[in-house]
Amino acid sequence: MSIAGFVLDPRLAADTCPVASLSLCDVRLMNDARYAWLVLVPRQTGLVEIADLDDAGQLALWREVNLAAAALRRVAPCEKLNIAALGIIVRQLHIHVVARNEGDAAWPGPVWGHGKAVPYDATAREARIDPLRNALAAGRPNAG
Repeated sequence: MSIAGFVLDPRLAADTCPVASLSLCDVRLMNDARYAWLVLVPRQTGLVEIADLDDAGQLALWREVNLAAAALRRVAPCEKLNIAALGIIVRQLHIHVVARNEGDAAWPGPVWGHGKAVPYDATAREARIDPLRNALAAGRPNAG
């Protein structure tokens, strides 16, 4: 469902690829093949902080973050998940969910600002997105 007037920040649009639309958020893949990395963007205008959502919106957001985290772990098993809403450069509310493993390109530090992104080629991007879509669909409450 799209909210009237919602526009994805151009930087998020440039750095990510669409994966799925949930009730509140669009789920997008960060275009950096070094990490399995999702970004959830609530489709509401004017949101900067999680606290800008009402209680029901915050609950819906965390349910969708948990759904995305479970899907990511199913597709890209990991030792640790990093979940964050930084918003320092891109002020539009978005949540990062990053699968981390010891020895990955930024381990043990944060992925943000570490090195230069390695974009997916088209084949690798689809090979990452398709299983994520399936895992997200399988994890939805109304999924059979």
